Amino acid sequence: MAKHDTGRVVVRRKRAYGESHHGGSWKIAYADFMTAMMAFFLVMWLLLLIPKKDLQSIAEYFRMPLMTAITGGEKMDNTRSKIPGGDPSVIPNPNPLPSSSLDSDAEARADQADQENLENLKEQLDNLIEHNPVLRQFRPQLLLDMTPDGLRIQILDQQNRPMFATGSAVVQSYMRDILRELAPLISELPNSITISGHTDAMRYATGDRNYSNWELSADRANAARRELVAGGLIENKIKRILGLGDTVDLIQDDPMAAVNRRISILVLNRRAERRIDEQNAAGQEGMKIRERLEQLRNPASDSRGGESGSTPSPQTGSVPASGAGSVDTPAIQPAPAVSAPDAGAAPGQGAPTVSPPAGQSTDAPAASPAGASGNQG
Repeated sequence: MAKHDTGRVVVRRKRAYGESHHGGSWKIAYADFMTAMMAFFLVMWLLLLIPKKDLQSIAEYFRMPLMTAITGGEKMDNTRSKIPGGDPSVIPNPNPLPSSSLDSDAEARADQADQENLENLKEQLDNLIEHNPVLRQFRPQLLLDMTPDGLRIQILDQQNRPMFATGSAVVQSYMRDILRELAPLISELPNSITISGHTDAMRYATGDRNYSNWELSADRANAARRELVAGGLIENKIKRILGLGDTVDLIQDDPMAAVNRRISILVLNRRAERRIDEQNAAGQEGMKIRERLEQLRNPASDSRGGESGSTPSPQTGSVPASGAGSVDTPAIQPAPAVSAPDAGAAPGQGAPTVSPPAGQSTDAPAASPAGASGNQG
């Protein structure tokens, strides 16, 4: 009897793996985080309870450099370093960087102090106007305001009380009193000033060809300068005089309004003075560039047998070179001058005529320009 082969039976069972125990380290990290948050909010709460006058001393304590705390000295650390005492470093540096940041900080502090001085000047002028019997009656005509360029003092005109005589730069007596009362206070600060004259839109009969609002506004500004100097203003404090005509109206909707006729005295701050000085310096650079261009247009001749630095004449016929044959060049003759046709010439006789050479006279009288007259309407 044959033996039956039933085969081998293999039973595979999947082994169950349990997660390994990781311990409680996360609890420690979480506890540290919560402790830090609690400490942070506790510090914020305490800062709210501390008076503001005591916060400065606390800030000084945390800003004290380490080397200063050890060796003694200035407690405040005004440097921009993130690390207290890190700037300047206690380790000497043979190649230090330029202190541009320190210069900019000092300049910013100086600008801030200058702005405060101008605001104090505004308060002093307000008090002077309120308590001075001369200026109190002109309070509606005085306007003080702070601008990006400094303190602006505007003396406005009124229909029944003009500052100047009509159409002229003659200062009225009360305008003279106003300027001479303001001069001592303006002169106390080292700041320079600019004086601007403004007019209304009413024009002269001749328009802008001769004496116009431009000249009138400039003359009135210069007249105000004279009165300020007579009142005690230092002369070299005046930076510039401007005549603006009717281009900057105080009331845009009514260019004929009386308040548009005014004198503006601007006490410049440091930034405005630097900008004006930079503009003037740019003009000087432009002058140097023009001089250089003129030198390039008229270069000095070479010293090849001629005198160094001499320029050849345009009428020279030939220029001989030393040691070589001469090169003939045609003489340059000036073009004949052409005169305009006579104003009274008949039609067909207006052909241009060539003027005689220099040294010869002619009997024909010179024609004056048509319409020229010494009296302009």
